[in-house]
Amino acid sequence: MEILGTLHRHTDFASALVAPRNVDVWLPPGYTAGSTAYPVVYMHDGQNLFDPALAYGGVDWGLDEAVVRLMQAGQIEGAIVVGIWNTGDDRWREYMPRKALAAPGAIERFGQEAGGEPLSDRYLEFLVGELKPFVDEHYRTLPGRQHTFVMGSSMGGLISLYALCEYPGVFGGAGCLSTHWPAAGGATIDYLQRALPAPGAHRLYFDYGTETLDAEYEPYQQRADAILRAAGYCPGVDWLTRRVEGAEHSERSWRERVHIPLLFLLQGRSA
Repeated sequence: MEILGTLHRHTDFASALVAPRNVDVWLPPGYTAGSTAYPVVYMHDGQNLFDPALAYGGVDWGLDEAVVRLMQAGQIEGAIVVGIWNTGDDRWREYMPRKALAAPGAIERFGQEAGGEPLSDRYLEFLVGELKPFVDEHYRTLPGRQHTFVMGSSMGGLISLYALCEYPGVFGGAGCLSTHWPAAGGATIDYLQRALPAPGAHRLYFDYGTETLDAEYEPYQQRADAILRAAGYCPGVDWLTRRVEGAEHSERSWRERVHIPLLFLLQGRSA
């Protein structure tokens, strides 16, 4: 497998907050020979992004190829992608927004199903307080909110939205592909109503397919869209939702369309 650009793997990245895990930092072509600072996209399920031998189902997202294609087309100047590997057994607990479980007994019910309470607040504290400072120190980043993004699929879509809502001063946008809204009975929809930042300083991208697990998502997404619209988010400007006819819930589907959220987050443009 040939990776475009340069991939640095930080094995067993240590944390005082969560279990150690691998972290991949992908640098665009031209990084090593230049002095340009780049925006950063933090992505969950990092083992699925670059290498089909590591990816779930044997298909990776092709993030390196997607960014390079956008660069070659003159649509973006480049970006650093940070792939945060999940830890397998704790994935559900790390990605379920804890503050969405506000109903009486919700955290206890989740704990019974997931094998413990949600770890998402600690996971985001790790991302913001430990990992981002490391990346900003060791790589040429544009560290400000307007250049810092977070993205993932399924439960990774939920935790990306949660990251933006909990840390609106850190993240300028969130890409949420095939967001698994049904988790905990759709509790994140009610959380969004309470926690959505005011429009004007953030970009939010959502999408969903029409096949397999994605077929369940449209009514939830319509509710989320109504919240965004009522809050003053403007479609195509600071918020974009795409319905992808025929798309299933898989890395193969996300690979085919990841250039769309990348372009919208990095440039505020619709593909």
